[in-house]
Formats: sequence, structure tokens, C-alpha cells
Amino acid sequence: MSKVSVIGAGNVGATAVYYIAEKNIADIVMVDVVEGLPQSKALDFLHAAPLRQYNVSIRGTNDYSQIEGSDVVVHTAGIPRKPGMDRMDLLKTNVQIAKEAAQAIEKYAPDAIVIVVANPLDVIAMTVLRETGFALKRVVGMAGILDSTRFRYFIAEKLNVLPSDVFAMVLGGHGDSMVPLPRYTSVGGFPLTELLTPDEIEQLVNRTRKGGGEIVSYLKKGSAFYAPGASVAKMVEAVVKDEKRIAAASAYLRGEYGHEGIFLGVPVLLGKHGVERIIEVELSDEEKAALDDSATHVHEGVETLESIYSPG
Repeated sequence: MSKVSVIGAGNVGATAVYYIAEKNIADIVMVDVVEGLPQSKALDFLHAAPLRQYNVSIRGTNDYSQIEGSDVVVHTAGIPRKPGMDRMDLLKTNVQIAKEAAQAIEKYAPDAIVIVVANPLDVIAMTVLRETGFALKRVVGMAGILDSTRFRYFIAEKLNVLPSDVFAMVLGGHGDSMVPLPRYTSVGGFPLTELLTPDEIEQLVNRTRKGGGEIVSYLKKGSAFYAPGASVAKMVEAVVKDEKRIAAASAYLRGEYGHEGIFLGVPVLLGKHGVERIIEVELSDEEKAALDDSATHVHEGVETLESIYSPG
């Protein structure tokens, strides 16, 4: 049985653990600094096992050493975004949390694939990459799958079709500058552009960009966790089962799409080695300009990171 460790037992981390358990693909360790929190949730999940028919080990702990030997480590720990708070407002606190987690991953799980979830996603992924010293392909951010599934749902709702019959691709940074691609989106094999008008599509694109913020505005305190947790589980499954799944994810670019030295949401091939390939698709001038704009926001975040970051 594979081993997956989830750092952070908050809403996103705990929900991810639940969805991973339901897949019956790995034993799970959930780590959090709050005493009793991961232990209580792990025990609660285990109580549900006879009803939900999963048969995996789920252990909660406050000890990072328990992630030893993990095949995949998911980093969700950090403070959540609050109403009126930009993702970059989270930077200082969440970078420090990520540094501590990454150092533990490097020490106890040196062979793991790391999936970064904490926000600001693309910048936290850079922090984890630096602190672990891992190969570029072994650190990947969970963003595109979440943004894509929101786009898929809004399309399905509009057309009154089965959500799983909608396939979509969303590129760019994980934020308001994300770039949904209607041209690479289909419903039951039919191009979205043949089913909806440009104005209707633009409305769905705008709602996708603001999907996370919409949930934050309702919650007042906290942010989304069901869809993010499901997105994490999908990525974990792709790695553990070596699925060679094509999906949008935040990967470190070395010239792809005209960008270098940043994590950015692009189509990738996910397998047991992490990001096994970055897939470059042809973009229109308008799509490329939107992606470049999104990358600019990520570069700004990295510049802010440089101003507060002290290696080691």
C-alpha cells in the first residue's frame, strides 16, 4: 500500500484525507501543529470506514517524523483567505509555515512527490521547491484542476447536462487572473463554442475567476474546501496509480509558454514521477496575452517573496 501524508488538518486537508481514503489507494498520515486536531479527525474517519467501505490506515499526529517514507506529501497548512484579503496578503505567514513543512519533507520523505495547496499557491510552491531542493517535476501545485472543475460545473449548470461530461482547461496563476480556455473545452465531445454564445461563455469565465471569492463572501470566515479536497485527491490518485493523467496544474516553467523561473498553471502529464511532461498547446493572441498577464501577477508575487525570503 502506498503512503500519503497530508500536512494541515484544517478543512482542506481533512477533506482531502477523506476523499483519498474513499479511493482505497493509500495509507494516510495527517499532520498538524494543533494538538488533538489531526488525531480526532483521523479517528472520526476510521469510524466511518465500515459504512464507506474503505480499508486504509489513517493516523493523526503532531510529529512530522511520521511522514517518513511517504510516496506523496500534500501541503495544505496555512491561514485561510478572509473577505477583502488578496491572496498575496497571505504571503508572509504562509511562506514561513511552508518553509518549516518543506524542511520536514526533505528530511523525512526525500523521495516523495509534493503537491502544494496552500495559498498564494504559485509562490508557496516556489518556497517548497527551494527548501526541499527536489527535482522540478517533483513539486506541483494544485490549482488548475480546481479552477477547471469550477468552470466545468458552471457550464454543466448552464446547459443542464451531466457535469462529468464537461471537459475544460484553465491555465495561469491561481487567482483572479486565471485563464479559462473555451476553445479547449467540450461537452460530450462537442466544442463549447458551438453550444453557447460568446457572451454566455464570457459570463461563465468571469464566474470561474471569482469562484473562490464567491464562496469566501458567503462563508465570511474561511474559504472553499470540498472542491479543493476533491481536486487534491484526484492529483494524488494520478501519482499513486501512475495514471499518466492530463490535467491543469501549477508547474515550474523553463521557457514553456514563453515563461521561465515561475510556477504557473499549464497542462501537464501527471504520473508517479510527478510532472512527467508539460504540454504546450497553441494559444490565440488573446489567450497568450491573458496568460502573460496572469504570469505577470505570479512574477510580482515571486518578487515579494524575494524581499522576505532568507534561504535556510
